[in-house]
Amino acid sequence: MNAALWVTAVRISTIPAIMALILVDTETAHWWAASLYGVSAATDSLDGYLARSRGQVTVAGAFLDPLADKLLVSAALLCLVELGEIPAWIVMVIITREFAVTGLRLVAVSEDLIIPAGSLGKAKAFSQNVAIVAAIAPHPWDVVNDPLLYLAVVLTILSGAYYFVMARRRLFARKSPDTEVGGDP
Repeated sequence: MNAALWVTAVRISTIPAIMALILVDTETAHWWAASLYGVSAATDSLDGYLARSRGQVTVAGAFLDPLADKLLVSAALLCLVELGEIPAWIVMVIITREFAVTGLRLVAVSEDLIIPAGSLGKAKAFSQNVAIVAAIAPHPWDVVNDPLLYLAVVLTILSGAYYFVMARRRLFARKSPDTEVGGDP
């Protein structure tokens, strides 16, 4: 296992602790949860950098890195819904987008089409992480939470739409009858 995979594994391993700290629902626990979440989210850039700079990009890393990000975001959001800190519809929009884009990427890969992360997707991830840290951390300026969440939702929707527009032509291309899979015999 290379360094990038270790960083990804550490990110995944922090998720239960972050969830527990959020659900303890005390000010001290929330500060710890926000800090641990922030550090864990920041490791996303580190593992990608390590993999590329050392020529250690692997299939396992390409699968685990985005999975770790989705698990981290989803786990924190679900805990915040449990505490009534975030409306469930926001979490549903974010999680739905993540499933949809992941499914899109799987279909694209089966068609030998690579859909790289774009700047809009990176802005989406950053806005989600900032909004989540703000929602977790106890602070006197709770008035910033809603605008940060709504910005994250808008960027989530826009980046999801962007991925589908980029892949639309290939997704809806007709397959020749001899290459079709499935169907009734």
